[in-house]
Amino acid sequence: MLIAEPLQKAIEELCKLPSIGRKTAQRLAIYLLKGDAKYFNDLINSLVELKENVKFCKQCYNLSVEDYCDICKSEKRDKTLICVVEDISDVIAIERTNEYNGLYHVLGGVLSPLDGMNVENLKVNELLDRLKTDGIQEVVLALNPDTEGEATSLYLAKLIKHLKIKVSRIARGIPVGGDLEFSDIATIGRAVLNRIEL
Repeated sequence: MLIAEPLQKAIEELCKLPSIGRKTAQRLAIYLLKGDAKYFNDLINSLVELKENVKFCKQCYNLSVEDYCDICKSEKRDKTLICVVEDISDVIAIERTNEYNGLYHVLGGVLSPLDGMNVENLKVNELLDRLKTDGIQEVVLALNPDTEGEATSLYLAKLIKHLKIKVSRIARGIPVGGDLEFSDIATIGRAVLNRIEL
């Protein structure tokens, strides 16, 4: 089926976004084409502003519009506690809980040699530099519980323990509202091992 070339180009570009297949890209492109011109221009302007004005925090590598993000600049945060995460989306997820009040360090990925992600590609040295100078008392490792996340956590824990800093990991197990009978064996096992006293 022949479609207008500009529409075809828009579909191809939208397909490059994560989790966007061809059909979804086509629906989005047609929606934008048929929709309000003001909305379209606002969307384009917001994307241009995003690309031009948002940068990485010089301390934790979270997103920021200034040299340092609001979390690093906040006087209300616990400056002795750093939560190490894989990506910026993990910071957003943890912040939504309103349960954590420390600082962050975004690694920018996890160790995965098959994907070309080695220590040199991550912000590991920057983390170690922070730990040597910032008066940090505890590092919380909040990496995904997959093979790469576990390997990265073990690697970081070994490096950090040499600095005489407490290393902890976020708890893992049965989610709130979950059923034991529908959980996998590994999840149930972790939940039992990481049980807490009431």
